[in-house]
Amino acid sequence: MVKKARIKLTSTDYRKLEEICSELKAIAEKAGVKISGPVPLPTKKLRVPVLRTPCGEGTKTWEKWEMRIHRRLIDIDADDRVMRRIMRMKVPDEVYITIQLM
Repeated sequence: MVKKARIKLTSTDYRKLEEICSELKAIAEKAGVKISGPVPLPTKKLRVPVLRTPCGEGTKTWEKWEMRIHRRLIDIDADDRVMRRIMRMKVPDEVYITIQLM
């Protein structure tokens, strides 16, 4: 029975997220391990409306700030060599990785 690893990637910068996903895919293809993904999960949008004038007087104009959180899901066969290579990968500070063995 081959164990599987479910890798969840989260980031506010989608370019760096896609870069890490392509590295994971290259590692899996080089080792000849079965991989499914990256599956894009729904993007969370955090919105903050802010009143433009500091005193609150004048016209009620609002600025709307938004931060998007992009997520990807990858399922990979948990081979020892592959998991060691994944653990040694250089990951940018903006990308968060969680690995769950199933």
